[in-house]
Amino acid sequence: MAFWSSQPADPNRVDRVLGPLEWQVLEALWARQTSAAVRDLTPIFPDAAYTTLMTTLDRLYRKGLLVREKSGRAFLYQPALGRSEFEAARAADAFRVALERTTGSLTPLVSCLIDAVGDRDRELLDELESLVAARRAGRGKRS
Repeated sequence: MAFWSSQPADPNRVDRVLGPLEWQVLEALWARQTSAAVRDLTPIFPDAAYTTLMTTLDRLYRKGLLVREKSGRAFLYQPALGRSEFEAARAADAFRVALERTTGSLTPLVSCLIDAVGDRDRELLDELESLVAARRAGRGKRS
């Protein structure tokens, strides 16, 4: 099970649980790259009732994942974050949760991260090394 799929204690975090239709709606909105009303999305989701889409959009809005504006009698929705920003926030939350849940040494967790990065992107591994060096020298970003 991925860390981001567990229910967080903090409701403002990006890593809250999303249902399959919520994911599909987010994907559809990212693909559109423009605001959409419920009626704009119904052709994309022929098996979903209008009211189901309306409820799904409202739930995503209440979770802070969509922004909306009134347009006549309808709301227009768009993602609060771009896909890459959302993925970065989700990854940060997942790592934060993993750190919070780790008891004892953090070495295995950090080692796993370094292995995963090294397997995918050697340049990023070099960048991480530079970030660690900058942090040790007191020049790094403090959270």
